Amino acid sequence: MSHRLFIGIALPLRVKDLLIDCMEGLDGARWQDEDQLHLTLRFVGDVDAPLANDLAARLRMVAAESTAFPVAIDGVGHFERKKKPHTLWAGLSPSPDLLVLQRKVERVCQLVGLEPETRRFTPHITLARLNSATGPIAPFLANHARLQSPPFMVDHIILYESHLSRNGSMYEAVMRYSLK
Repeated sequence: MSHRLFIGIALPLRVKDLLIDCMEGLDGARWQDEDQLHLTLRFVGDVDAPLANDLAARLRMVAAESTAFPVAIDGVGHFERKKKPHTLWAGLSPSPDLLVLQRKVERVCQLVGLEPETRRFTPHITLARLNSATGPIAPFLANHARLQSPPFMVDHIILYESHLSRNGSMYEAVMRYSLK
């Protein structure tokens, strides 16, 4: 049996509340539910149980050698696919510590046999998925360009399993690892 996994960071409730408050005003957007809001460090994809177990053990070592650090929400943006807006997201202030943690996670993923991630890491929290029926996004981006949160601590990483359904994805925290 395969498991669809990713590694991420859960958000504090106050940060989720801030994001939920801005998630409106765009016709046709498929907004994320509160329990879907997270910061992805690495999408793993479908893997078998032995690889998942190996990854889980190695993530424990990453957490044990990593120290907690602050990050903050800073602005909004979007990703495009075929030159059309595809995803709306909230960004994060630049954080060297976050980049170091993500590189450690990436290294562990490669050590267990996963292909290297080819996309540049862009720290973000997905707010909405967009399709061709979505209205213009420029007003949303302009209205929330200065979206900011107070700093919050990244003191853990989570190995999530994604369960796909007709109603979208549901994320289950399989293992939570505390940072030093």
